[in-house]
Amino acid sequence: MLKAVLVSQSLHGTELRCAGGWVRDKLLGKESHDIDIALNNMMGEDFAAHVNEHLTSRSEDLGKIAVFKRNPEQSKHLQTARMKVGSLELDLVNLRSETYTDSRIPTQAFGTPEEDALRRDFTINSLFYNITTNEVEDWTGRGQEDLQSGLIRTPLPASETFMDDPLRVLRAVRFAARFGFTLDEELQAAAASPQLLLKGSSF
Repeated sequence: MLKAVLVSQSLHGTELRCAGGWVRDKLLGKESHDIDIALNNMMGEDFAAHVNEHLTSRSEDLGKIAVFKRNPEQSKHLQTARMKVGSLELDLVNLRSETYTDSRIPTQAFGTPEEDALRRDFTINSLFYNITTNEVEDWTGRGQEDLQSGLIRTPLPASETFMDDPLRVLRAVRFAARFGFTLDEELQAAAASPQLLLKGSSF
């Protein structure tokens, strides 16, 4: 259906990618009903409007589409549109880059697929499925390998990733327990560093 929207609405140059957990779970053979769709050149609300126009032209009713902002103070121009297609929940977002200041809440901006992949918590969550090309994209170069070997590793140096957001240490432990994966040695060392423990205690 999403490919049909691109054609009927003449959205030349717009690329759609399934992102994160859905791609990971599919490659692991697990079901997932929540899908993040990352857009390369527009916000989710804009694409949702095109979806509505496409379905209206076909006399189909998708139902209500909700549009909301995540961390509005940090991402004033970035929105997420949520829609339901059958049993699937779709979150439409734009590709993002982000930087952190003194808190774990990032300042977000439009980004490239590589920037979006590198900002994610772990390599296994940084994979994309390009809907247009029907290909899995691994911009970190390690996501599929780590998924196959059962390794929890960060796209960027673990010390940098965890200092940006100490709560990602807990996420690493949860994912390792959930999938029976192993924590990367660098990740373990970074998680136990005194600097991180000191910063984490402030939250």
